[in-house]
Amino acid sequence: MKITRKDLDKAASEQIISTDQAEALYEWLQVQSQDVPRFTFNHVLYYLGGLIAIGAMTLFMNLGWEAFGGAGIVFISLLYAGVGLKFTHSFAAKNLAIPAGICATFVVCLTPLAVYGLQQWLGLWPDDTVYRDYHRYIKWHWLYMELATLAVGVILAWRYKYPFLVMPIAVTLWYMTMDITAMISGGDFSWDLRKLVSLYTGLLMIGLAFWVDIRSRHQADYAFWIYIFGVIAFWGGLSLQNSGSELSKFLYFCINLLMIGVGVLLMRKVFVIFGALGCCGYMGHLAYEVFEDSWVFPFVLTFIGLGIIWLGILWQKHEKVITGKLRSFLPTAFRELLEQRS
Repeated sequence: MKITRKDLDKAASEQIISTDQAEALYEWLQVQSQDVPRFTFNHVLYYLGGLIAIGAMTLFMNLGWEAFGGAGIVFISLLYAGVGLKFTHSFAAKNLAIPAGICATFVVCLTPLAVYGLQQWLGLWPDDTVYRDYHRYIKWHWLYMELATLAVGVILAWRYKYPFLVMPIAVTLWYMTMDITAMISGGDFSWDLRKLVSLYTGLLMIGLAFWVDIRSRHQADYAFWIYIFGVIAFWGGLSLQNSGSELSKFLYFCINLLMIGVGVLLMRKVFVIFGALGCCGYMGHLAYEVFEDSWVFPFVLTFIGLGIIWLGILWQKHEKVITGKLRSFLPTAFRELLEQRS
């Protein structure tokens, strides 16, 4: 529940609390939420600047850096990392958690570049690929870069404990599974295999995210980025599966409905968004292929939609009772997590 200044002023006007209490409470809420990412101008500037800097050293790296050679790339990466750590420490000392977390994440994202430069310098690079291919192709020899990134990410996350640091760790885990599969399959990495790997990787990451969610339920939201990439990997792999069977397509629809339910239960919008996309895709399949010439189908969908709205009204009326009964069957840790989110 988001409480605004307007809500507090209204409560004061209705004499639920005094004006002084409303003012004090608003100032206290501002202090409590200053480290929580919000859609404010300063937070947008933090993330925009940070993502531009990270992108410059990762996704948008051009071939010009190859001219520095392996030793030059290592030196520049270490120099950048030193500056990033200096900023991280400085911001952390000033209790500026968001810019500190972004700067620490920048250091983690420099790790694969530094390892690439080191391998080039030592003559250990196995082929003619370059660093900019790291985010575009699946290769077994990226594993050294990924293992080092995981190590640095875990160390900095343990040291500074900023949730944004989990982002490069989640991305790297996703990359790693693809590259390990390429290594095991001897480079014969078919499209069907990629889809299966993505699907099962996503499931594992969602399981990991849930475990992290439970473990950190009294702390910051460390599971957010793992959920994001876990759901993307799972849903992408699931949606790209080939199926000529209507039963399989219906099961796909049911899985997406389940994702929406899980998203509502865990208060995780990413499940709801992708589940809704999957449901819309299935509805489109029914409309344009199965019931292409049926005049009844739109009427049926309309009544289904109105029925769902009616269920929503019933849920709103009895939410407290139903929620209380359902939560009484859950383990204590899970129940505490849901109470934290609600």
